[in-house]
Amino acid sequence: MTFVILGAIGLVWVLAQGAGLDPFQLSSSVCNLGMVPGELTKQAALGTQIPMGQHEGQVWACVVDNEAVNVWTPFTSMFLHGSWAHLLGNCLFLWVFGNNVEDSMGRGRFLVFYLLCGLVAAAAHVVSSPGSPVPTVGASGAISGTLGAYLVLYPKVRVRVLIPIIIIPWIVHVRAWVVLIMWFVWQVLGGLEQLSQLRGDVSGGVAVWAHVGGFVAGLLLIRFFVDRDLVGRRTHLGDARVAFTQGA
Repeated sequence: MTFVILGAIGLVWVLAQGAGLDPFQLSSSVCNLGMVPGELTKQAALGTQIPMGQHEGQVWACVVDNEAVNVWTPFTSMFLHGSWAHLLGNCLFLWVFGNNVEDSMGRGRFLVFYLLCGLVAAAAHVVSSPGSPVPTVGASGAISGTLGAYLVLYPKVRVRVLIPIIIIPWIVHVRAWVVLIMWFVWQVLGGLEQLSQLRGDVSGGVAVWAHVGGFVAGLLLIRFFVDRDLVGRRTHLGDARVAFTQGA
């Protein structure tokens, strides 16, 4: 199921978003199918325009509307991304951690778990930025739930962390719980910075409260989805590998 989800994300990126090659198609997909908190809560004024780019002197803008599709955007936004870096960063984390979490519960349960975490993450973003007119996209919230589940299930597994120092890659081996808790604290600090500056929509283009909400959802929901027999069979776990960078 992890590979099915990765495949679905890849197909959406290519078919619906033009693989990021057409700026207008990319902007349109983010605007029309991305989640806009203010549209869901009705707190963003209709007609509010958010600049999305420009071409040949024409400025593109995402306009707050009241279309029926808006109610589905917490789901559709989970399969959309804003750039190649955004896409590849999310896919890397899902590929590294997703299969082990899936093995702990089975394919069907993992799909439901993944989608639920994504929806909780979307709700957390809406709560933190109820009036935001900015469209939000990305699988980060659902993947954050997978990270939270991994922390509960396999905290002592050693993770290979790649830390780029200028041009020299430095690889260290640390416990999964260290990496995941550091990542979570990083997200919380970013979220607190948003609140302190009274700009809860995005921070550097990242909806960090969605990450926090997804992670907490994974921590809490895993107990209802885990199959202890499946976890018990995993007596030999391979090293996880992750590039530890400041991606979205």
